[in-house]
Amino acid sequence: MSHRDRYSSQAVQEYWQFEWDRADVYSCPDDAADPTYVLGMFPYTSGNLHMGHVRNYAITDAYARYRRMRGDDVLQPMGWDAFGLPAENAAERQLTDPQSWTETCIEDMREEMDAMGFGYDWSREFTTSDPEYYQWNQWFFEQFYEEGLVEYEAAAVNWCPNCETVLADAQVESVPDDADTTGHDHDTPASSQGVCWRCETPVETRELDQWFFTITDYAEELLDGLEDLDGWPESVREIQRNWIGKQEGAGVTFEIPNYGNVDAFTTRLDTIYGATFLAVSPGHDLARELADDVDAVAAYLDGARGRSDEKRRSTASGVDTGVHAIHPLTGEELPIYVAEYVLDDVGTGAVMGVPAHNERDHAFASEHDLPIEAVVKPADAEEHDVTSSAYTGGGTLENSDDYDGLDAETARERLLADLACAESSVTYRLRDWLISRQRYWGTPIPVVHCEECGPVLVPEAKLPVELPEYEPTAGNPLAENDEFVETTCPECGADARRETDTMDTFVDSSWYYLRFLSAVARDAPFDTDQAGEWLPVDVYVGGEEHAVLHLLYIRFFARVLADLGVLEAREPVERLVNQGTVLHGGEKMSTAKGNVITPHEYGPETTRLFVLGAAHPRQDFEWTAKDVSSAYDLQQQLYGMVQAFTERETDRSEREPRDDYLDREIDRTIAATTAEFEAFRFHRAISEIRSLAGVLGQYAEAGPVHDTVYRRGLETITALIVPITPYLAEELWNRLRCDGLAVEADWPEPAATVGDYRIERSLIETTRADVRDICEVAGIDDPGEITLVVAPAWKYRAYETVRQADPEGAVVSQALEDDRVADHRDAAGPYLADLEERRRSLEPVLEPAEERSILERAGWLLREEFEAPVSVHTAEEISDDELAERAEPGKPAIHIG
Repeated sequence: MSHRDRYSSQAVQEYWQFEWDRADVYSCPDDAADPTYVLGMFPYTSGNLHMGHVRNYAITDAYARYRRMRGDDVLQPMGWDAFGLPAENAAERQLTDPQSWTETCIEDMREEMDAMGFGYDWSREFTTSDPEYYQWNQWFFEQFYEEGLVEYEAAAVNWCPNCETVLADAQVESVPDDADTTGHDHDTPASSQGVCWRCETPVETRELDQWFFTITDYAEELLDGLEDLDGWPESVREIQRNWIGKQEGAGVTFEIPNYGNVDAFTTRLDTIYGATFLAVSPGHDLARELADDVDAVAAYLDGARGRSDEKRRSTASGVDTGVHAIHPLTGEELPIYVAEYVLDDVGTGAVMGVPAHNERDHAFASEHDLPIEAVVKPADAEEHDVTSSAYTGGGTLENSDDYDGLDAETARERLLADLACAESSVTYRLRDWLISRQRYWGTPIPVVHCEECGPVLVPEAKLPVELPEYEPTAGNPLAENDEFVETTCPECGADARRETDTMDTFVDSSWYYLRFLSAVARDAPFDTDQAGEWLPVDVYVGGEEHAVLHLLYIRFFARVLADLGVLEAREPVERLVNQGTVLHGGEKMSTAKGNVITPHEYGPETTRLFVLGAAHPRQDFEWTAKDVSSAYDLQQQLYGMVQAFTERETDRSEREPRDDYLDREIDRTIAATTAEFEAFRFHRAISEIRSLAGVLGQYAEAGPVHDTVYRRGLETITALIVPITPYLAEELWNRLRCDGLAVEADWPEPAATVGDYRIERSLIETTRADVRDICEVAGIDDPGEITLVVAPAWKYRAYETVRQADPEGAVVSQALEDDRVADHRDAAGPYLADLEERRRSLEPVLEPAEERSILERAGWLLREEFEAPVSVHTAEEISDDELAERAEPGKPAIHIG
C-alpha cells in the first residue's frame, strides 16, 4: 500500500469534527424523556491529557457512542475539576496566578480531547473555579449547616508541611514497609502518620479549629446502601465497607484513679473475665494526658506514629504507663499500656486486653510478659493451650464466676443485661469529613467570625463569596489579604473576620454530575425535575483509587440533598466501571519516571484502539510498540479493504455457499460484538471486529465477491468500529456511499436469528483443527478430498438426554425411554455409558440438520486452506459404517482421501 493510500486520522479529523459540530451530533436535548447518562470522572486541570485520562475517556466515549447508535438519547458531558493545590503550586512555578494557569490548561486539554474524537456535549461545560459554580458549594454548605451537618471544632488533624494544608484521613496514604521518607526538602517529623496523597510528604499531626461535614450521621445508611449497588465492582463496595468499618459489640467503662474513666470497645463481652490489661492508641486522649506526666509515654508517642495502619496492627510495641485501671467485675488492677496495634479510628481507641482469646492481644501480652487467662473453652471439650496461641472461637465460659458453663453467645447477652458498666454499642471507623484547607485556590467557606456572635453564615443573598485577586505568599494567601479578611458581622454589624479556609476540592466533585443537567442555571444548582428524570447516572467510569474519597462523598451528598428535598435519587450512580492503569516498562506512566507516552504520539485512533483492545477496562496493561503496531495495522487493513471494494472492476450476483457462510458470520459477529459492548469488554469486541476483518479478507481472496453480501460485511464492520475509531468509521462510511454520518448510524442488527454463536464457531474451528491434525499425523501434504460426516440423529437424542438428565436418576434408563435411542440399543449401550462418564463436561450442541448446514456453508474455508473438494454427509447417507460410528454430536467424523 502506497503512502498515498494509507489512512491517517490526523489528515481527516478536522473535517469530521466540523461535520459533527454542524450536525450537532453530541447534544442531548433538555426535553429527552430518559437519556442514558454516561460520565467519565472529570479531569483535574493539570495541563495535558495523560494515558490515564485517555483510557478513562475512551471507555466512556465508546460506550456512549454505542448507546447512541442503539437509539438512546445520550448525555455525555465534560467539565473541569479546576480548584486545588497543584494548580496553585504550578502557578507559582510559572510566575502566574492559578486562574490564568487553569484557563490555559483547560484550553489545551479541550483541544486534545477534540483531537482524540471524544463526543461530548460541550454546551454543558463548566469549570468548578467559576463563581457561578462554587457559589453553590457555599449554598450547600449553608444548607448542611442549617441541617446540623456542619461542625466547627478544634481537632487533631493531618497536616502536610509541604502543601501547608490539612488533609482528610482518606488523603493520607500508608507508607510501605521499605519506603524512604527522608528524601524530602524538609526534615521528616517525628509524629508522621503516613504521607500526603499528592506530594508524598510525611504528614504531621496538628491541633487546629476546623470545619467538618458530619458524614458519620449517614454511616449506617451508606453501609446498608452498598448491598443494593449491584452495578458496582465488589472490590469498591468492600473498600467502602472496610472504610466505614462498622462493629457491633459493647462499650465497657473502666475506672482509672486520678484520670477518670475510659470506655473500651469489645465485640467479645463474654471474655471480660479474661482481661489482664488495658491498651489505648497513641492518639487517645488518655495517652496524650499521660504524656504530660510520664516521660516514657511522651517519648513513645514521639516515635510511634510513623507507620501505616497495616504495620501498626502487626506490631507488638507499646509502653507501660505505670497507671492502672480497675477491672469492673473483679476489682483487680490492670496495667494500662499505650500500644500501636490499637488504632485511633477503630472502636473507641481503647481495648480491654484479653490475650487468651484475641490474636493481637496475645501477641502483645507475650511480648510484654502479661498474664494470659483462659475464660472460654471449646465446646468440643478439646484442650487449647492459650499460652501458645489465642483461642478465638466459641464455646462455654470458665473462670467467669456466676457465668461459668454458659455458652459464649448467651453469656454476652446476660453480661450486657447485668452489668452497669457495659452497654450495647455500635462503632464505625468512619470519621467526619474534614473540609477545611488552608490554601487560596478553592471555594471560600461562607462564614464570618465575630467575637460577639461566634461563627456566622454569610447571608444567602451575599453569595458567592468570591476569591480576591491572587497574591502569592507563604502559607495561606487569603489569611494575608486584609481586604478580604476584614468585614462586618451579618448579625450584629460589629467588626469581624472572614473565614480564610477554603473547601476541600472533593466538595466540588461531590455534586458536579448534577450541574451537567442544567449547567447554565442561575437560580439553582441544578434542575430538580430533570434530576428526577435523568438520575441515577447510568454508567460512571473512573479509578478504584477514589473509592473512599470521591465515590463515598458523592453518595453522602446525594443522601443529604435527598433529605433536603431537592433530589430523589439517594444513590447517584447505577453502574460503576473502574479502569486499570497503563504501564510502561512495568511501571505506571509518569513524568517523574520518564516513561510517558503522549496520547497523540501514535495518533488518536491508534491510541484509542490500543487502549481499548489491550485488556478488560479494570485490568492494568503494558504499553508495547508491537501491540500499538497491531492497532495501526488493523486500521490500514479495513481502509484497504474498503478502498479495494470501491475500486473493484468485477463482482457477481449468483450466491454460493461461502456467501451464506459470510452472511452468517456477519450475524454472529454482530451478536457477539453487541454482547461484548454491553459487558464493557471492548477488548473482546475488537477481537470480534479483527476476526470479521480476517474472514472478509479470506472471502475476497477466494474469488469474485458477491456485491450485496460483501458490501453488507464492510458496512457492518464500519458501523461496529464507530465507537472505537470514529474518524476511520466516517471515512469508510463515506467511501461506501452510505447515508448520513457514521456516528449517527443505527447499530447493526443480524439479518437472521442468531442462537448461541459460540457453538457454531466452535464447531467450525474444531473441525478445521481436526482436519489439520489428521493431515499432520498422517503426513498428508496434498489431500484429494475431505469428507465430513454428521452423527446419526439418535446420538443427538442420547447426547441431549444425558446432558440434561436428572443427576439423581438412572441416566441410561432415561435415555433408553426414547424409542429413537432404544432402536439402536446395541450401539447405544456403550455410547451412553461413555456419555454418563463425562456428563458434567458435556456442552450444548446443535441439531443435526443445523450442524450439517453450518459445515456445508463453512466448507469453502477448508477448500481454500487445503485446495481440496469438501463434502458433508449424514451418517445415514453413507455406507461406511465405521466412519459413521466415529461421528459424534458437535464432532463430525472426518475422512481425507
